[in-house]
Amino acid sequence: MTESVDLSVPTFHKPNLYWTSLIAGGFAGLVVDVALFPIDTVKTRLQSERGFWRSGGFRGIYKGLGTAATGSVPSAALFFVTYESIKSALSTPNSNQSPFVHMFAASCGEIIACLVRVPIEIAKQRKQAMLVKKGTTSFQILYQAFQAEGLRKGIYRGFGITIMREVPFSFIQFPLWEYLKTQWEPTTGLTLNPAFVALCGAISGGIAAGLTTPLDVLKTRIMLAESAQKISFYRIFRNIYRDNGIRGLFAGFVPRVMWITLGGAVFFGFYDLTTNVLHKNNYT
Repeated sequence: MTESVDLSVPTFHKPNLYWTSLIAGGFAGLVVDVALFPIDTVKTRLQSERGFWRSGGFRGIYKGLGTAATGSVPSAALFFVTYESIKSALSTPNSNQSPFVHMFAASCGEIIACLVRVPIEIAKQRKQAMLVKKGTTSFQILYQAFQAEGLRKGIYRGFGITIMREVPFSFIQFPLWEYLKTQWEPTTGLTLNPAFVALCGAISGGIAAGLTTPLDVLKTRIMLAESAQKISFYRIFRNIYRDNGIRGLFAGFVPRVMWITLGGAVFFGFYDLTTNVLHKNNYT
């Protein structure tokens, strides 16, 4: 009798889990952020309080690319190391596919990743929205933010709303991604491979992106605000709704969903492909 193997969750020896997640996650994050950066810039400018055209329109569409590329590797790597480690620690033969395990692991991963992601987002989005002088480096942006408003209100401004965006996003995306993978072969009769893992990632990412767009709009407004003294979650929400209604809360919906749908496909596809290559060649 042939032993059945669950293709949705690769199994690794414990010592290999961390290095595999670190390398595969970092590589996948870099590919996505570089390849789809122009779409992210359009989304940021649509969500900016200054408006799309005053924030640069279609000019300088790659502003902030270096910053994003620098931060994508450690951010994505930290997320997947945390996600896979917690999922492995909490999984049992009966709970391995529990959505609650995936939700908790993904939420913890997002919180850890935000320690790197938030400062990078501050520098990247201010470049994208053309709020800084030409030639200003990411380090200078963050140093000026620290001098003016300190660590919490300067460099880590928007940390809370970023967590508020990422946790619900993960609650939707990762259980759905894991579920689609487990149902793929029984439903289609096709063996799960990196291409199909990518498709599952695109579907789950697009749905999660659309539903969490209002939180993304709030995050962008908070990070781009001139001063932390003017920031109030309720005030920003009220002003957006007063000026533009529901449409304002979903500003950048199309590029965000497009970016994360394509990004989900590339990210999870490359993550699965890199994981399989590393595992087969015993590099980790």
